[in-house]
Amino acid sequence: MKRLPQIALLPDGKRLHLQDGPIDLVIEAKGRDADVRAAYQAAAHRFTGLLDELCAELTELRQPVDPVRCALKGVVARRMHAAVAPFAADHFITPMAAVAGSVAEEILGAMLSAARLDRAYVNNGGDIALYLADGEQFTVGLMDRPDRQGLLRAMTIDADDPVRGVATSGRHGRSFSLGIADAVTVLAKTASQADAAATIIANAVDLPGHPAVVRCPANELQPDSDLGSRLVTRDVGPLGENEIETALRAGARQAQQLLAAGLIEGAALRLEGETVGVGTTGIATRALPALHGSAIQDTMHV
Repeated sequence: MKRLPQIALLPDGKRLHLQDGPIDLVIEAKGRDADVRAAYQAAAHRFTGLLDELCAELTELRQPVDPVRCALKGVVARRMHAAVAPFAADHFITPMAAVAGSVAEEILGAMLSAARLDRAYVNNGGDIALYLADGEQFTVGLMDRPDRQGLLRAMTIDADDPVRGVATSGRHGRSFSLGIADAVTVLAKTASQADAAATIIANAVDLPGHPAVVRCPANELQPDSDLGSRLVTRDVGPLGENEIETALRAGARQAQQLLAAGLIEGAALRLEGETVGVGTTGIATRALPALHGSAIQDTMHV
């Protein structure tokens, strides 16, 4: 018998909350009432047991990815592998770098198979899988840091844009980072691709050997970390303007390479109050005042 996750509508009556262990999803669908209900039922059904599927292959998912061969069995596990494989030749990366985006994609796919929707998103801790029918839009609010609520800028994604995945990575996020970025938000064709790329770009925003950067082995903080003894960032002291520019430039170079390779559609890199953008020239952006939380309506925060 499958373990049952937590399944509930949020107080607004519009969004569905699904939670099982470390997986915490917020879902919203737009369409006819019957279709929205069917989509939410499909999401809950597919979510039930999904964590167990991943745990069954967790040992393999924590291993460095083989860019050619995939021995994983599960649909989500194989999606994770496919998302990180393009980076394996030049970077240390495991399928776990794409777990959040891959789960979001899977749940969105189940919803779209069950119902005809105008718009839908699955937000897995800031990694978002998105569906837009013709004429629909989705607004993403970029935060300075994932552990704070103030929004810096909003980006509006139209149905005609190729972006259907958004992900954020950095040293303040849920996972460890090798770099010093406060946050790197990536737009890509899929959520799993965005998730993997955000990890790679955030790792590249760095000042190797800098005395203001405090690091320690990942397995000292989490013994079963897929990063093993690799040094992860724990704290960053004050940096000078030139140092911030140097770190952001390194990340931007990596982002430009991924953009040229067709692996991302754009990225926003943030470090100590400074932001650098790469790509996204076709996506409308606007600056936001210093608003917080519910003061900005209909904006997804990442």
